[in-house]
Amino acid sequence: LAEFSRADIDDSDNGEETTNDFEKENKKSDSFEGESSNKTDSSMQCEAQCNMQCEAQCNMQCDANKIYDMQFVDKYKSSVTQNTVINYSDIESAISKFNAESHENIANWLDHFENISQLFSLSDLQKFIFAKRSLGGTAALFVRTEPQINSWQKLKQALIDEFSFEINSAHLHELLSKRKMRDSESAPEYFLKMKELCSSGKIEDAALMYYVIKGINDRQENKTILYGCKNLLEFKEKLKVYEVIKSDYAKSKAVFDKTKARYDSNPRFNSFDKLKSKQGHDDRFNSKNESANKVKSSGGFERMKYNNFESRKSKFCFNCGDPNHISRFCVHKDKGFKCFECGAFGHKASECDKTKSKPEVATLDVKFKPKLDNKVTIEDISVNSLIDTGSQATLLRKSVFDKLNICKLYPLNLSLSGFGKCKVNPLGYFKGNIKIDDFKCNADIYVVENNVMSYDMIVGMNVLMQGETVINEDGIVIKEKFQRVEEVDSLSVLPIDVTPNEVELNIGPDVPNVFKDKVQQSILNYVPHKTETTNVELNILVKSNEPISHQPRRLPFSEKKIVQTQVADWLEQGIVEPCSSEYSSPVVIVRKKDGTPRVCIDYRKLNKVIVKDRFPLPLIEDILDRLQGSRVFSTIDLKNAFFHVDVNKDSRKYTSFVTHEGQYQFLKVPFGLCNSPAVFQRYINTIFRPLINDGIVLPYLDDIIILSSSFEEGIERVERVLSIASEYGLEINFNKSHFLKKRIEFLGHVVEDGKIFPSTLKTKAVLNFPEPANLKQIHSFLGLTGYFRKFIPKYSTIARPLSDLLKKDRKFKFGEEERISFNQLKLMLAEKPVLRIYNPNYETELHTDASLEGYGAILMQKSPDDKNFHPTYYMSKKTTDAEKKYSSYELEALAVIEAVKKFRVYLLGIPFKIVTDCSALEKTMQKKRLGYSRCTLGFIAGRI
Repeated sequence: LAEFSRADIDDSDNGEETTNDFEKENKKSDSFEGESSNKTDSSMQCEAQCNMQCEAQCNMQCDANKIYDMQFVDKYKSSVTQNTVINYSDIESAISKFNAESHENIANWLDHFENISQLFSLSDLQKFIFAKRSLGGTAALFVRTEPQINSWQKLKQALIDEFSFEINSAHLHELLSKRKMRDSESAPEYFLKMKELCSSGKIEDAALMYYVIKGINDRQENKTILYGCKNLLEFKEKLKVYEVIKSDYAKSKAVFDKTKARYDSNPRFNSFDKLKSKQGHDDRFNSKNESANKVKSSGGFERMKYNNFESRKSKFCFNCGDPNHISRFCVHKDKGFKCFECGAFGHKASECDKTKSKPEVATLDVKFKPKLDNKVTIEDISVNSLIDTGSQATLLRKSVFDKLNICKLYPLNLSLSGFGKCKVNPLGYFKGNIKIDDFKCNADIYVVENNVMSYDMIVGMNVLMQGETVINEDGIVIKEKFQRVEEVDSLSVLPIDVTPNEVELNIGPDVPNVFKDKVQQSILNYVPHKTETTNVELNILVKSNEPISHQPRRLPFSEKKIVQTQVADWLEQGIVEPCSSEYSSPVVIVRKKDGTPRVCIDYRKLNKVIVKDRFPLPLIEDILDRLQGSRVFSTIDLKNAFFHVDVNKDSRKYTSFVTHEGQYQFLKVPFGLCNSPAVFQRYINTIFRPLINDGIVLPYLDDIIILSSSFEEGIERVERVLSIASEYGLEINFNKSHFLKKRIEFLGHVVEDGKIFPSTLKTKAVLNFPEPANLKQIHSFLGLTGYFRKFIPKYSTIARPLSDLLKKDRKFKFGEEERISFNQLKLMLAEKPVLRIYNPNYETELHTDASLEGYGAILMQKSPDDKNFHPTYYMSKKTTDAEKKYSSYELEALAVIEAVKKFRVYLLGIPFKIVTDCSALEKTMQKKRLGYSRCTLGFIAGRI
């Protein structure tokens, strides 16, 4: 009871209400006394004693909290109803915890809480205390920061207002598609959990049934029973039937597996396996009552038929095979087991070396055996080739490639998988001219080692699809497309799949299959040809001719191995080369977010003397503004982005670094140089300049977003981007790329349906930020929250106690005022604030407000969908000491001026309305002399 603090009850507001509640509870206790005729003497004494204690406490005129505590003891700790003792721990254990972070529906939790409260006959005051104790995480933090919440009804309404949310349908569909049935769940239980997940939004019953069936991990034919339901009630009944069938099958299978394991582990039965296999397929249909057949073996002795062994009706010696006695009385027991293959003792038939059974291969006869090998001419050289209609790629042996007059192979990062899923890494590829009979084409040809295949060449579907292929009794005929050919039966060969290594595609959950297939095919066919180049390269200019050099740092043995491996990879890929430069920078090992090591070069000293490249990086605000009007997004992530750009030959010496093994310099732009981002941004802008000008692509360093209004337009633009990227040899990390999504995360923001809000990752970083203990942590927290200040109304005023700590000569003290500011900023970002993306064609209003502590503004636009105004940007500033002396209408004028200056890029050139709640602002036009000289108000004659 001591855990219930005085803060849980507002004395001034609830004292009278509390007393009345206690009087009602006393009456209930009296009624319990009259109704319970079966109470034990000890229970009656305990209840009477507690009633006396409660009455004594009431006579002492204690405050409401103490009175409630004693009444709470009276009702829940000592009351006995129908021989059952109920205490507060029973009630508390029946109520589940509510955490906003778990995305639980607040309405469902409140319904559950009301049911428990009704079951235990809780008063509103008791509901208030139990509900507060059942809150956790952000919900508990929210209630603690709202002192006006002092009753159950206020708490209930506040929780609904704060944590009610409805997941958008696209995100909900994505969650449902990813939620699979766990091994520990039954089918009906899985259905109920999926149904609970659907309560967060609007999902059709048919869609729910589809996702449940899809999420059950079972063979498709076993799930056939679940299809064809007209409603959820019928579907639920079929799930029960499915669960019963599945359970019965599991039990039968367990019995079968146990029996089979016992049979397989018994050495006495090994010899009968061969006996059974020698009887042929027809023996399966012999009657079990057939008399024992004697089968002649190669050793000249007679064996018993397997059916008689199964019947176990006749005696049989498992040691020597004699049917006249059992093994217990066998006279040959000392010689060991008898081989039923050769007749000798000392080993079993499965261990016999004298006779070996010939392996049987299942064969299938075909009516015709077409000739699949053809003479193919490639670059005027005739090679023996296999036409493979199941192979996606065309392969060539290295020995044949060496005979061709081709300069080099293009490198690539993919693997070939074929029979047995064995993977082969090709040496590279080239574009070659192929001629098969009268058919000619140009295609990508992958070069492999000589021992990979017996043919000189395998012609795959990337060649055959360019013509019309006919397979008949005479062989294969390939003609130009659109010629009339006779239809014949096709013959398929085991496919050879070409797939990017370890690629996991991220495609929107609601994308139709036809577009998914197109994306997969585009990625499958993607090869960085690098047939085009740019003139962009890294040129380094230094302010001083004095070399910057550093001795190699001592590294632990484990990190030396990491550096050695990384440098070897860079040498093999042509990224670095050995050198003897007068410049040198040390190597450092840093950890990535996932904990894996990364080799970096410490260029801090060199960066101080480098002349900065002033090529501008795109402003994040400008990029986000250009997302308006788009509804489908794709993002491309480049692999080792900076390594795509060459370093000028004269500048390579500056990039030199030293390790414990030697000195090297970069041939490609390294990470860590101050000019690397600017050079790469210039490089990527040069490649995609036409698409950038058309508003199709927005690149920010190695993150490229593709804008579109529909799936059709989206796939067309993705194909254009991949085509250009292939021409310039861009290496793409498809695992981190996303395609055709209506909800996309980009540059720390989430964009969906014309709305924008902070990303979950950034929000979690704010919520998990520890309470600052020094100025550096204050700087970090304000920097983290300041990145999203446009989402937070009155940000400057709220953050003022924290920002004041950064003032010069201000002693650091994190007190209660600073703690409230810290928690309030966390709370406001935890609410997932949403802004609309600015559209210059929408009706615009600028709302301003001011006070002595600060002033701010909201840029709002009217949506054509719901005809309501929605915020697109929040602006706020805290007042200086001088500005605090302004009058109210001067502060309001200051707010208008600063807001117009802040939103100039949005307001210039469009009509807009300024909305303020200060009528005194009109007097500013009549004031002869303003108290500050930031602006002048006047009228310029003209015409509209």
